[in-house]
Amino acid sequence: MADRTLTLAIMDAPYEAAASTTAFRIIGAALAKDIRVNVFAYEGAVALTMKDQAPHANPVKGTSVEEEAHPTTKDLVAALMAPQLRWVNCGLCVDERGTGNWIEGVTRGGPADFFAMAMESTATLVIPTR
Repeated sequence: MADRTLTLAIMDAPYEAAASTTAFRIIGAALAKDIRVNVFAYEGAVALTMKDQAPHANPVKGTSVEEEAHPTTKDLVAALMAPQLRWVNCGLCVDERGTGNWIEGVTRGGPADFFAMAMESTATLVIPTR
């Protein structure tokens, strides 16, 4: 049912909390049910889509980049990108953090965009930081 829309506001920076992983799972489940999804990334979450992220080896375990197979949040977001997903990074937060180099499909916006997305949505979920 493409007439349903879920809006999520997420705030956690990459690798800081399980909230980001939970958000990705919610987004994926909604998209699988043909629900349109709006994401407003705020505060540290604007770094989730940074193009410059790179997987790394684990010298403590002695594993290579390939063996470690460490996922990046930009790759997780890229895998979710679909026509029915709109991802907006808060421009104020981006400027504060210098995180403007994003993967394709991400746009810049502001708190007014989140308000507009929430108003057009069937449901809105805010996933706060601690």
